Amino acid sequence: MQADHIERVRDFNRYYTQRLGILTDHYLGQQRPLGQARLLFEIGAGCDVRELRERLGLDSGYLSRLLRALADQQLLTVRAHPGDGRVRIAELTETGHAERAELDRRSRDGIADLLAGLTETQRDQLLTAQAQIRRLLRLATVTITPVPPADPAARACLTRYAAELAARFPEGYDPAALTEPARVDGTQLLATEDGQSAGCGLWAHLEPGIAEIRHLWVAPHARGLGLGRRLLLALEDDAAAHGVTTVRLGTHQALTEAIALYTAGGYRPIADYSGSIYNQLAFEKTLQP
Repeated sequence: MQADHIERVRDFNRYYTQRLGILTDHYLGQQRPLGQARLLFEIGAGCDVRELRERLGLDSGYLSRLLRALADQQLLTVRAHPGDGRVRIAELTETGHAERAELDRRSRDGIADLLAGLTETQRDQLLTAQAQIRRLLRLATVTITPVPPADPAARACLTRYAAELAARFPEGYDPAALTEPARVDGTQLLATEDGQSAGCGLWAHLEPGIAEIRHLWVAPHARGLGLGRRLLLALEDDAAAHGVTTVRLGTHQALTEAIALYTAGGYRPIADYSGSIYNQLAFEKTLQP
């Protein structure tokens, strides 16, 4: 990674945070910093405090201090859930709803003023660039880790994978075709985004130096990020690190996006090697040592 890339991102971050006015204790001219203002927005009509903490990635102590500050301002209340005393619910007061509405108004007005200085074409360019930044940042924050073959989260991904194939294949898909944990003599990878499973894949040996990549799948909510390509590369790198020099894979003609991924990834068509009725097309790639 080039040092210049890091410095350019840091420079952008400094400019953007200053431009949005989040460095002061009076975000959008109100009498509170960004953290408190963001909680007003997120709580809305009511929110489980634990879910709020997980969604925003906040430390429990810090979130408690934010909630206490807003409660002291009579903007919210925190109460026990009527059906489960262990669950706390944060709710905005009437004053809190009014403050949230004012926050929304100021935010919209500020963005409108910002966009007013651009032409229609420039606004489209800005929105396109923001969408691209969001996509790439999401991809960068997805974690891909090896997991045991019987890992519950990974098996749940494979169950969803099988159900999707059953719906897409004209002949359906038999879940019995999934690789059993005992047959995974390579590595199984699980992709996770914000604690939620985002995809999976595995490789297993076929013969010395040759392995097969199986069950590469990306969850619907994570599609369009480039995660399929990242998972594929991670599987290739892991296989190469274990002495594999050639990887093969098979796919169905109905999976046009998978075919495009493998072709763009340097896989070349080969004759059928597996005998699986679902592998209507077969591909192979030589890995770099």
